[in-house]
Amino acid sequence: MIPGGGQPNMQQLLQQAQKMQQDLARAQEELAQTEVDGQAGGGLVKATVTGSGEIRNLVIDPKAVDPEDTETLADLVVAAIQAANENAQALQQQKLGPLAQGLGGGGMPGLPF
Repeated sequence: MIPGGGQPNMQQLLQQAQKMQQDLARAQEELAQTEVDGQAGGGLVKATVTGSGEIRNLVIDPKAVDPEDTETLADLVVAAIQAANENAQALQQQKLGPLAQGLGGGGMPGLPF
């Protein structure tokens, strides 16, 4: 039972929602600044993306470059980027997952998160 006639304290709810929104914004900023790597071909191709999925760097070992077989190189590039993005998604889940749970899993109606 909630004291004071059964009505939730709206001021307290708004403060909690505002704090969660600030925590979410802070976590998203951290993700945008954090870099994660992915690789393919035993490290022949390495991709670096931010925690929010923005590609920052791509390194291709000269051994991976065969002018007669550019298709394999393209596959390695795609695989390295996918691996980096999977790592970024894991980081997102780690950073944002607890915040989403704090919002009851689906956020609060009327709030932008």
